[in-house]
Amino acid sequence: MGRPPTKPKKLKDGYYIEVRNKGASSGIKIVRDTEELMHQAVEEYTRTKQVTILGESIDGKWANDIAAKKARKANKKKKKP
Repeated sequence: MGRPPTKPKKLKDGYYIEVRNKGASSGIKIVRDTEELMHQAVEEYTRTKQVTILGESIDGKWANDIAAKKARKANKKKKKP
């Protein structure tokens, strides 16, 4: 046996939700291809579980992180004379 890997797994492209039992500290991530399918899954699991919408993943990165990074770059360009 070797040492366990430390590199995190890459995320598939799609929309992610986290589903856990009510009162539990850990859950599972579920991916759906479209936003509409994700919302259908949220409605289905909300009846019995606690659901958290994590967002969209593109090329292994969260879409909101990509948008924030682009906004920071744009702000830096504006500040430079």
